[in-house]
Amino acid sequence: MTKTIMTLFIASFAMLQFASAEPDFGDFSSETLTTKAWEGLNADKPADAIIFAKKCIAMYEKDAIKMQSELKEPMVGENDVVASKWALNDVGTCYFILGKAYEAQKKNKEAEKAYKALVANVSFAQCWDPNGWFWAPADSAKERIAALEFDSEDSAK
Repeated sequence: MTKTIMTLFIASFAMLQFASAEPDFGDFSSETLTTKAWEGLNADKPADAIIFAKKCIAMYEKDAIKMQSELKEPMVGENDVVASKWALNDVGTCYFILGKAYEAQKKNKEAEKAYKALVANVSFAQCWDPNGWFWAPADSAKERIAALEFDSEDSAK
């Protein structure tokens, strides 16, 4: 009996430790956090995506806004030029991921808030597509805002 209780105690303690463990933020770089946020979203783990996206935004948003303020229009041209605005790009991408993750959780007001923050604060952000080009998360965010607002109006009727 005592052995069984001890085994249950150890197993419960181990599960508690695992459940309360901090996520692995890797090297805390914006690139790592953004990658982990995408991975969470793509693995249908929106809660994970939210954790990593929020961490990136919290750590790098000031740098991103500064980079945005240095631009008069969206970046075009060489990949190196676009990539040099790393904080702007990663924070903008994380706001987009945050919106998508909240939508996956049916938290549309939070999703809309994330998309609006992207458009308002880091609209010149670019996101690398593995197929070989950059795309603008703010453009996609504007589409999602319109869709969410339409859905909200439609459900209010």
